[in-house]
Amino acid sequence: MSELAEAAPAKVNLFLHITGRRDDGYHELDSLAVFAGTGDVLRFAAAPELTLAVEGPEAAALSAEPDNLVLRAARLLAEAAGMRPHGALRLEKHLPVASGIGGGSADAAAALRLLNRAWGLHWPEERLRPMAARLGADVPVCLSCHAARMGGIGEVLRPAPALPMAGMVLANPRRPLSTPAVFRARTAGDFSAPAMLPAGWSGAGSMARDLAACRNDLEPPALVLCPEVETVLAALRGLPGCLLARMSGSGATCFGLFPDPAAAAAAAALLPEAWWRWGGGFTEGVRSPYSAAEPAGA
Repeated sequence: MSELAEAAPAKVNLFLHITGRRDDGYHELDSLAVFAGTGDVLRFAAAPELTLAVEGPEAAALSAEPDNLVLRAARLLAEAAGMRPHGALRLEKHLPVASGIGGGSADAAAALRLLNRAWGLHWPEERLRPMAARLGADVPVCLSCHAARMGGIGEVLRPAPALPMAGMVLANPRRPLSTPAVFRARTAGDFSAPAMLPAGWSGAGSMARDLAACRNDLEPPALVLCPEVETVLAALRGLPGCLLARMSGSGATCFGLFPDPAAAAAAAALLPEAWWRWGGGFTEGVRSPYSAAEPAGA
């Protein structure tokens, strides 16, 4: 078998409302998740034992320990299939770790998709979803790589409004943020109502105006833990053509919306080189690796 590859695109929360807390301690949310045209790449080559190598520009922050989400996904799928996990996996890490854009979740989802093919299972996505939910709250939405309205603790997925052509800049000050720590820093009992969104948008401007009425409820506690987030947001808002700037997920990655991918790519190049940065467009249903020619910071 020749080497197989699967893309793991960055997941971006265009807004994130914390709507309540369950008795088991998990927070319920309302969010609109989209996927950027950049991310990690997971590769598979035939081998008798299951192994994982991590490489790429962001590999130093991630080890291939047994508890790595990619290996956990592989073992979970093998157990469900009644088989021994095998194969040499190679993760090209392009997304910063603990950055609020679902890097680990995207990698786990890519592992399920990739090994589903490599091991000849060819199970439908519906059969993989319960495994995705066991791996983490963001893994189900990353499994399909399609924009979605997220509910519950992240596992309840509904169709997203129709998205217009738009551009996006992602920027991270290279400060990891722990999701549990950000949740702990929130004001207890401070919840938001679900967002009211239209069925779709005709352009990036109208989408940005509607999203401006929403927020990311994790942004205030993230700012306490990582003041550099405010610096990134200010830089994004100062870029020519930026329509909206906000933090994604639990941070510290922030995004800016732009009229089109070309404007976003040009704007990303203006940000400090010391930051992780990328500019381009949304992507849907990615199943193959990215082109080698990617915008700034990929």
